[in-house]
Amino acid sequence: MGNPGDEYAKTRHNTGRMVVEAFRKKNDFPDWNRDMGLKALVSKGSYGKDKVTLLAPDNFMNVSGKSVAPLVKNAKDAERTIVVYDDLDLPLGSMKISFNRSSGGHKGLESIIKALKTTAFARLRIGVSPATPSGKIKKPKGEKAILDFIIGEFKKPEQEIIKKVSKKGAEALALILDEGRDIATGQVN
Repeated sequence: MGNPGDEYAKTRHNTGRMVVEAFRKKNDFPDWNRDMGLKALVSKGSYGKDKVTLLAPDNFMNVSGKSVAPLVKNAKDAERTIVVYDDLDLPLGSMKISFNRSSGGHKGLESIIKALKTTAFARLRIGVSPATPSGKIKKPKGEKAILDFIIGEFKKPEQEIIKKVSKKGAEALALILDEGRDIATGQVN
């Protein structure tokens, strides 16, 4: 998930898109094509024996479900879906796989849950919050502070961290496809 447009391309809220783009490039998927019906950028390819559709909704984060729902027609499709997004509850540079959980207050994820009418899909959560040296998260407090933070660009030192986590996120997506969600969860988490 992420927000469309160049002004959001390097923001914390576009971390999910950055990871999916890293996966697309690493696995030689075709360039993105704009699908007007889905209101999304789409890249279709094969990974091993699987046909994979990469989707980057081309609408704002909080209505991402509109782009995802047409591709997820039943419970089996939902279980094969992986949503990649930024997570304020994880420190910058970390990631976690989860399945069949609530949105945790993430508006974009809420949109997808509502559109799919299920929580039974995988998530690759990418941490974007600053942390103390001991690992305690220092996320912003208050709605305006959170909004300003997530639509803000990564600072120079954070950019290197996000490059590395984008590569690791692409590897985590590959691991889910190669080994399945449960094994990948055990290894990534």
